[in-house]
Amino acid sequence: MNKAIPITDSVYWVGVNDKETDIFESLWPLPNGISYNSYLIVDEKVVLVDTVKITYHDDFIEKIKGLLGDKGIDYLVINHMEPDHSGSVRSLKRSFPEMEIIGNEKTANFLKGFYDIDEVKVIEDGERLALGERELEFRLTPMVHWPETMMTYDCKEKIIFAGDAFGGFGALHGGIFGDELDTDFYEDEIRRYFVNIVGKYSPMVQKAYSKLSDLDIEIVASTHGPIWRENPQYIIDEYVKYSSYQTEEGVVIVYGSMYGNTKKMAEAVARGVAEGGVDQIRLYDASRTHVSYLMNDIWKYKGMVLGACTYNTELFPPVAALTSALLNRRMKNHILGIFGSYSWSGGAVKELKAFNDQMKFELVEPVVEAQYSPAKDILEQCYLLGKNMADRVKDNN
Repeated sequence: MNKAIPITDSVYWVGVNDKETDIFESLWPLPNGISYNSYLIVDEKVVLVDTVKITYHDDFIEKIKGLLGDKGIDYLVINHMEPDHSGSVRSLKRSFPEMEIIGNEKTANFLKGFYDIDEVKVIEDGERLALGERELEFRLTPMVHWPETMMTYDCKEKIIFAGDAFGGFGALHGGIFGDELDTDFYEDEIRRYFVNIVGKYSPMVQKAYSKLSDLDIEIVASTHGPIWRENPQYIIDEYVKYSSYQTEEGVVIVYGSMYGNTKKMAEAVARGVAEGGVDQIRLYDASRTHVSYLMNDIWKYKGMVLGACTYNTELFPPVAALTSALLNRRMKNHILGIFGSYSWSGGAVKELKAFNDQMKFELVEPVVEAQYSPAKDILEQCYLLGKNMADRVKDNN
């Protein structure tokens, strides 16, 4: 997609698709890439909303100039200063030296710190900017998911340019609109993006949503992922669901096993869940599945069972990384089961209990711990843990 794509007769997508970056933020796998969405509004005044990652600057400028010709850009609105969106600001300013940058007070601090730019038109929450036939209205939405984040509303076209809110992983394959794309594919990647990037700030997402309640929104245009025009409420509802910790009936079992003994326990738990009547079961080896995918399914499903062997008197490191991520995200509204194993020194189950003391999930009994290889009675307890988990999950959905 090497040219601007119209969203309306005066608003255009001028973003880019990144299929080369394998790991987003040097943390999150991107097997299907990601888009950096930027938008051009052509009125008496020309406005660019957000930019793209600097490595795509040439394609970005080509799209803009292909649409505008010799005409310049009057304003650049920066909804979010993270470098995957602001990276082209300095080079864009060189291409369009008369362009005025618009942001809030905290935007100005980031611009100075990142790019040594201090010429910024600072706007306040609710302030409007006249462009000719339309006005833009700015809504500050701090901590979704940086301090300076805000959204921009086109009062004429009824488009909310939402920054990273309502975004997701996944490059845009041909189409840019949700109704042109496989929504089932993007749903998983949107939730994985939310959980790992935005989920820690779920209460702020709820506050941001409340600030939009008086707006008539016909199009949702985020900086990542599809643009939602036929059913914009879909993506808003998804973010409301994620940020209010709503769950579905299902159980995620994550284990860490060095020699297969804890794995046997996990499989017994899974069998108990299945015979308990829950068919949405996700069984993961924490050493072989990236934590972002574990978090994605855990956020989705009500039940979570964590099991690990003891490693150097502590919780097996890949499972410890998962519990640390869950603590950081402050996830709520789940039911937890615990199991583990050790040879000569315990530690894993003790640490999993301490994890739950902090998270305060409902704990399903029995808590199962095996020394050496799990004996028949231990596997029976694991089965019972799975059965009890299924019963609790069904009771809560």
